Amino acid sequence: MKTSDTGHNMNNVVDIFTGKSFSALHEERFIRLAPELDGLEMLYSNDTSSDKLFSLKILCWGLRANGEVVGLVPWLNDIVPCPDICDPLNGHWEGYYDQGIDEVFFEAPIHKIVELETAAEYYELQCENDDDIVQELPDTIGTHAVLASPGSNRLSLVEVVSWRLLNDGSLYGMLTDQTKVISTPVLPGDDCLYPAQTSENFRYFFQHQIANKIKAEDPEALAAISLLVDGV
Repeated sequence: MKTSDTGHNMNNVVDIFTGKSFSALHEERFIRLAPELDGLEMLYSNDTSSDKLFSLKILCWGLRANGEVVGLVPWLNDIVPCPDICDPLNGHWEGYYDQGIDEVFFEAPIHKIVELETAAEYYELQCENDDDIVQELPDTIGTHAVLASPGSNRLSLVEVVSWRLLNDGSLYGMLTDQTKVISTPVLPGDDCLYPAQTSENFRYFFQHQIANKIKAEDPEALAAISLLVDGV
């Protein structure tokens, strides 16, 4: 739905889910992505193991319309900025981590900021519709989507092929519809791809370490995913 701001101050219009004004949300939308290719990670903690830190591979870095650059990770049922993670165990972002030099940092690397700002200025796309595709990156961290099988209690794991950025700032993990595959390998932008988050069978995203444990029927991994899915 499109709205007109004629005669209205959009700073006074508030989104009921976020509590932020629509103008603030508009400035926070992502306008450009850059893949993370050097293995940088996100660190986080949760209330069940307050003395431990956990890590996830960063998928990419995103430039917001307001100029902010943040890391992005697949997290539960969406892709989210690292500083904004939240989960049922009260997960907390603890910073970014460079394993190669054993360094924790809290701002996006300068080379990624320069890359994103330069690319955004160079391409400067003019889109007419909210759902116009701005960019599509291949998944480089082995992300899988968990799908429920209609009419049964079975779950399936499907590899995420790519991540699609739309003009309104939305980000979608793209999955393959096997009934529409014409040629292989399936690549970003192929017509047989569809967004995971719009499917009624979609449940969660997992990086490849957990996905492989699920495939191998690891008891702890299966128990954890059962709890998550039962809570949907």
